[in-house]
Formats: sequence, C-alpha cells, structure tokens
Amino acid sequence: MMAGGGDRVLRSVVVQDRGAAALLVLTALLTATAGLLLPSALAGAVDAVITGHDGPARVMWLVSLGSIQILGEVMGVALTARVTASATARLRARLVAGLIRGGHRSGLANGDAVSRISSDCTGAGQITANVVQLGTALVLSAGAVTALVLLDWRIAVVFLCATPLAILLARSHLRHTATDLLAYQESSSELGARLFDAVGGLRTIAAAGVADQETARVLRPLPKLSAAGAGVWRTQARMMWRSGLLQPCVQVAVLGTAGVGVLTGDISVGDVLAALGYTTLGLGLVRQMPLFTALARARSCATRIAEVVDGVPEPAPHRLPPRGPGRLELSGVGVDGALSDVDLVVSGGDTVAVVGRSGSGKSVLAELLGGLRRPDRGDVLLDGLATHVVARSAIGYGFERPTLLGDTVGAAVAYGTGADADDVRSACRMADVHDLINRLPARYRTPLAQAPLSGGEAQRIGLARALVRRPRLLVLDDATASLDTVTEARVEAAISTELPDLTRIVVTHRAGTARRADAVLWLEDGRVRAVAPHDVLWIDPAYRAVFTEEGQP
Repeated sequence: MMAGGGDRVLRSVVVQDRGAAALLVLTALLTATAGLLLPSALAGAVDAVITGHDGPARVMWLVSLGSIQILGEVMGVALTARVTASATARLRARLVAGLIRGGHRSGLANGDAVSRISSDCTGAGQITANVVQLGTALVLSAGAVTALVLLDWRIAVVFLCATPLAILLARSHLRHTATDLLAYQESSSELGARLFDAVGGLRTIAAAGVADQETARVLRPLPKLSAAGAGVWRTQARMMWRSGLLQPCVQVAVLGTAGVGVLTGDISVGDVLAALGYTTLGLGLVRQMPLFTALARARSCATRIAEVVDGVPEPAPHRLPPRGPGRLELSGVGVDGALSDVDLVVSGGDTVAVVGRSGSGKSVLAELLGGLRRPDRGDVLLDGLATHVVARSAIGYGFERPTLLGDTVGAAVAYGTGADADDVRSACRMADVHDLINRLPARYRTPLAQAPLSGGEAQRIGLARALVRRPRLLVLDDATASLDTVTEARVEAAISTELPDLTRIVVTHRAGTARRADAVLWLEDGRVRAVAPHDVLWIDPAYRAVFTEEGQP
C-alpha cells in the first residue's frame, strides 16, 4: 500500500507540474537536438578545414549549435529550479494539511514530522526534473546509436555490445539503492525525533542528571543509520568504478574500429571525432546513474509522505443552526485500550463533571465529546449529529495546557473564529482574564512573545478562545486546573450568566467542581462506574478516594 501511495504522490506531482514540465521538456529536447548535431557538425568542420572547402560556414554552424546547447542548458537549470521549488512547496502544503487534519492521532513524533516536511518533500519534489533528465539521457543515447549506425554499422555494433552491461549495471544499482535509502531515511527520522524530544526537555534532563543516558538514547539509531548510509555509498562506489571502467573501454574499442575505417577509406578523420562524440553521448545514460539514486530516493520520500496524506479523508463539517438544545447522546461508545461501552445522555444546558483516577479514560472521552477523534465503536451525537462532523463553531474546547496561536493576545483569543474585538473582550470577561490583558503593555495588541503568562493565565486565555465561539457545547479537559478555586468558581458563574443554555462537560480532579455540576460521570478503567450527583456519590469511599489520590481533601 505504501509503495502504491508513494507512486500516487509522484504521479500527482508530475501532473500538477505539467505546464512547467512541458516547457522543461521542450528545452531539454532543444538541448538534446543541438547535442546530437554537434558531433556531426564537428566532423564537418574538421574535414572542411583539412580540405579547405566551405570551412567558415561549417565552423559557424558548429559555433551556433554550441551556443544553442549552452543556452538550453542554462534555461534547463532555471526551469529545473522553478519546477522543483513549486513541487516541493505543494508537497509541503499537502503534508502540513495532512498532519493538521490527523492532529494528535497522526502517531508521528515531532522530529519525524519535521523530517518529512523538510527533506522528504524536497526529495519527492525533484521527481519531475529527474524524469526529464533521465528521458533526455535516453533520447541522447538512442539518437547517438542511430547516428553511429548511419556513420558506420561496424562502429554501431561495437558500441551496442556494451549495452547489456550498462542495463545490468543500472538494474543492480537501482535495486540495492532503493532498500538502503529507505532504511537510511527511517533511521534518520528516528534520530531526529529523539533529538527533538531531548532538546524540548533539556531542563528536565539537566535536573535529573541523566545527560549521559539521554545522549545514549538519542544516538541509539546511529549504528543503523551508519549501516544504511554505508550501504548507499558502497552501491554508489560500485556503480562509479564499473561505469568509469566501462566508458573508456567502449571508447577505445570504437576508436580502434573507426581507425580501421579511416585506413580503408570508409570514413574520414572528422568522422572519427564524430564517432567518439556519439559514443560519449550514447554512454550518457551510464553517466546519469546518480539519477537512478535520485529516483529511488524520490520514491521512498513519496512513500513516507503518502503515509500522512493518504489517510482517511475527514468528512465535510455540518453546520448546526445558531441556536439549539446542545443535547449529547453516547451509545455503546468504545475506544480500543481506553473506553468500553460508554452510554450517556446529557440534556441541553446541563453541566456534567467527568472524574476518575489517572488512566481511567477521562481525556479520551473529552476528545470524543469535543469531536477531536472518532470512536472505534458506537456513536457520539450532538443534537443528532456525530461530534466529529459538527462544525467547529458549535463546540468549544479548553485544554489543560493550551497552545496559544496568533501574533497578539487578542488574535490568540479570536484564533480560527474571525471574532471581532467586542466578542473577544466579552469572552475574556467570562474567562476572568480581561483585567489581566488590560495590564499588558499594549493590552489586546500585545505580542504573545512579550506577554509573560503563568499557567493559570494561559488557561484562562485558552478558555476565552473556546468561549468566543459562543458554542452550544463546551468541553473543558482540566482547563481550569491551574486556577485557584475562587477564580474557578467566578469563571463558572460568569459563563452561567452569559451563556445560560450552554451544555458543559468538565473533566476535573476537584471535588468542588464536581459538586457544582448537575451530574458526575465516574469513570473507572475505561468504563462508567456511575452517573449521579456528587452528593449521592460522595457516600462511596471509593469515589472519595478518587479526589484524595488526586491531592484533593
């Protein structure tokens, strides 16, 4: 599947580049035509100079062809750079879109994702230019063989004797290189991912005093990377010395055959130069062996890109009416390794607290309710629609550690919504962060990088970002964990006043938060142990232990 996916990615690159690729092909054909005419023109100029007949005209023809070839090569370099750059940019856009669409479910480490965006897109983006170059080499080789046949059939036969050797050399090189390149890229990505994680945790590593152990962990893929790299270079070296030996042997054989032709009077001295020129062109495919390496690399890069972009496409979002009950229904919901047989009905406007020990499935349930992932079994419906296809405007989601995106604080609150300044301020008042923002140097226009935010302040801005949508469902995954209890209660009261019909799901480890909810969903080992008001559940020692273990009295 992956190889097929890589081939589809490469085909799409070539198809999308067809306009520029056509111009590149025309330029390559012009250059190839001039190159095929040059040996004959050289032969004519030499013979003309020797005989003294029509020398200036022949020399001018030779110079003209040489100029055309140089101009074509310059244009080819410029077009190659343009085609490669545009293809790489499109692949990066597709890959980034696939990564964002897959979100945290993509399963890729950060370093691996960066490697695919940077080096893999570059490698696959070169496919059009590589194919055109290889096609040009094939045209030149075929044209050179034809010219040798027309020049002297005996020279052509001598040259063609080397063709099977060149084909075997190309096949062997391509077969061995493809395997080594894929192994090299996978090991390189693993090394990059480990390094990326280590750089992100430098303070933790230093505090734990495990620098040596972490260095060993990061460098663990290095032997595999070294072995794959050595395999690539061995294959390259084997190809280089074999092709380097093949070319002079063929040239010597052609030169000897051409010399016999001169002695017998069948060809001229100029024709000997032409024969050498056509032999060099005919062996151009052998000299282009690195292109086979580039093609193998492009295919392996495209295979890795396809792992991301060929995922299951997300369905088009369904927009709910601006107003609605916000009724949640879960029936037989299951997620492998996390949740089993979850049934729940939440009436519109109610607040349900989700509690449980660490690892009980609280965050996974929040992701399902917020539409961030699909259940493996069962249905999660908001007003009759599956939450993963509901337009994002209907669901607000607050995270324990929100990542704030945008140039300024105000833009971070409005991110993804297009909300105006009044809506942003209203949401910040509900999240009890408006006064804090007004104390910043440029208030709502303060650049995020210049806003010294604590964990609780970042949580409140993330909460404001969820509220600015005016959603019908608000899912808070420990999104007030860094707030003190007084501030948390004040935020809840503001939300209830401003959005009285808002349905809320609150993942929490605080007994006070659970007490203020209409009902509590108690999870244990991925299953629903009970659904009831907090005061009813509080008589159960096991329920009280949930909060005690979380550090709540």
